[in-house]
Amino acid sequence: MNEHEQTPHHSVINIGFGETGKPACRGRVSLVGAGPGDAELLTLKAMRIIQQADLIIYDRLVSDEICALFPAKTPVLYVGKAKHEHSVEQERINEILVEQALLGKHVCRLKGGDSFIFGRGGEEILTLKAQNISVEVVPGITAASGCTSYAGIPLTHRGVSQGTTFVTAHAESELRLNWQSLAMLQHTLVFYMGLSKASLIAKELIQAGLASHTPVALIERGCSKEQRVISGLLRELPDLVVKHQLQSPTLIVVGQVVDLASQLSWFEQQAQAKDKYISARLSA
Repeated sequence: MNEHEQTPHHSVINIGFGETGKPACRGRVSLVGAGPGDAELLTLKAMRIIQQADLIIYDRLVSDEICALFPAKTPVLYVGKAKHEHSVEQERINEILVEQALLGKHVCRLKGGDSFIFGRGGEEILTLKAQNISVEVVPGITAASGCTSYAGIPLTHRGVSQGTTFVTAHAESELRLNWQSLAMLQHTLVFYMGLSKASLIAKELIQAGLASHTPVALIERGCSKEQRVISGLLRELPDLVVKHQLQSPTLIVVGQVVDLASQLSWFEQQAQAKDKYISARLSA
């Protein structure tokens, strides 16, 4: 069973071409960013659309906590993608959005993080607009912002980093990046989908001139109760992945700001304090 498969009280639509009939009016699609995992980070607008939509089509990175907020009466469709394992190809997802909107439905297209940051939201909107289907975008907190905040790592910090650069380590074939430019930016670098490319990232950045002792952090399942933050040096990056058996989704942060986490971290301490409080109440 997929970890995001819905409980029986949710109905799941048939994604075939079986539905026919002419709707009274053309529907619309809302591309909604679900944020990095914590349900309380959803915007008010995102929550309203989730509650009011006729259909929710959601991705793998939409957390179980957020899935639990789906109305029981609302049909859902899981179209998540994992490395080398696409449940539904992107082209078919585009078709489904068009089909369902043409049936007169208000579709909530729910994506982890933000639809316009490595979320392929632009591709889906282009397809919808080509069919004259009304579409809106509801921004979400992207993983780079949410997960680093929960790890106590500021993306920028006065005197340390004056900028940040988001990079996807995923490519259709070969990963082609201007590594020298990235190494010389003196920015915080945040790599999305980079776990399987950890060796390449470390090697290319070091060869491009970034110091091998540059601090790095790997944030696994950020903004969730299962969050883990593993810190080390750039030259150690591949070994950290293996040693700690890190799993996707994991964000890779490279830069001097990582060292600030020892002073600025708050989420883990808050969780520990909450656990101690619950234990004390249970033993009282």
